[in-house]
Amino acid sequence: MFLQALSLLFAAVLSLGGAYRPAWALPDESAGDYVILLHGLGRTHRSMHALEERLAGEGFQVINLDYPSRRYPIEQLAGILKQRIEQNCTAEEKRIHFVTHSLGGMILRSYIQQNRPERLGRVVMLCPPSSGSELVDVAGASWLFEWLNGPAGSQLGTDSSSFPQRLAPVDFELGVITGDKSLNPFYSLFIPGKDDGKVSVDRAKVAGMADFLVLPHSHTFIMSSPETAGQVLYFLRNGRFLKNGREQHD
Repeated sequence: MFLQALSLLFAAVLSLGGAYRPAWALPDESAGDYVILLHGLGRTHRSMHALEERLAGEGFQVINLDYPSRRYPIEQLAGILKQRIEQNCTAEEKRIHFVTHSLGGMILRSYIQQNRPERLGRVVMLCPPSSGSELVDVAGASWLFEWLNGPAGSQLGTDSSSFPQRLAPVDFELGVITGDKSLNPFYSLFIPGKDDGKVSVDRAKVAGMADFLVLPHSHTFIMSSPETAGQVLYFLRNGRFLKNGREQHD
């Protein structure tokens, strides 16, 4: 009897598509607004797994996108983002929020500037090179840098012709979180002031943002921190960050 029941259970699992997926990963049309996650340069959707799990557990319908960050320039990556949004965000009653890491923020700003969605919600950017990175100024012209980082990586310098510098100020609800802990002291030698190992604290800021927060994390791992996830969730719900563990009022 036990073996028969086990066999029936196994057959049922196969009929549902085979591989097991945890509850937070299953699509839920009754969940809250969409939240689209965009990973950084040279990373994959797996780097945003902790945020995906936390936000889905809080009732958002999370879409953790993967995209070929090292293959195309930012303009083409923004076009890919447009296609993915049209394919995945079909419920017209739901707003579309975004959480990005590093390069993902520049792709999103490019997309919004050209194809602003009518249901655009709130945005949190983690360690965005909002006005570029000095590391690209130093190494961006080398073949090795381009081989490692692709055309999009070479667009992230700080001069006036760089892609970030040519973007318009933001005109949507944006919260920026950046880090001030570097895992690479050599990289930090080329970055003025405090930095996260790849982007300075000052260059993460952007005109028009609603709030700004510095956390003691590195560029590489800030998206995996429970503290970061809590602040992201708070901004998506309230349009501001929780400072020093309490509400801030002007």
